[in-house]
Amino acid sequence: MRRPAPTRFESGTTLVEVLVSVLILSLGMLSLSSMMAHAVQMPKLSGYRAIAANIAASHIERIRANRAGFESGDYDTASSYDASFAPIAAMSCEYPDCTVSSLATMDDAATKQAARLSLPAGGVLTKCDPSPCTPNSMGDIWIMWQEPQSRAWFDPMSSDICHTSVTAAFPNPRPRCMYVRFKP
Repeated sequence: MRRPAPTRFESGTTLVEVLVSVLILSLGMLSLSSMMAHAVQMPKLSGYRAIAANIAASHIERIRANRAGFESGDYDTASSYDASFAPIAAMSCEYPDCTVSSLATMDDAATKQAARLSLPAGGVLTKCDPSPCTPNSMGDIWIMWQEPQSRAWFDPMSSDICHTSVTAAFPNPRPRCMYVRFKP
């Protein structure tokens, strides 16, 4: 039994259907690859935030252990963020020569060293509010780091609360910041 010959309008329709299917499939794969890139990067970025939270909590506990050092303003220090990966030297405070001030200096250096070792170009900034510190002052701590360049939804300008001195000194790329306010 012979098939009837195709009419003029039916010839080539399968080729057009295949091309449309390939186009739809490629658009779907493109969006899937973009989603996968986002999904792969998010755990790393949330890991940085978890590390920053741990560093901030550790520093706050050090401050609470040396409340006299906080009230005298010894923890009110400059930012260690300089957008570099250079190591930060540790300091020591040995008994019986350890004072409130030298303990605060050692705590500050240890926290800044931990931030630099655990976060990319990590840094720490600690301030009293109001300054100068008093027994009723609150503390502010910023943990800063540098994330790899990424898409607009990771833009640091969108959600982070960075200290103005840091954002003015490092506008591009801006560091990522975690801000914590605490009562010693």
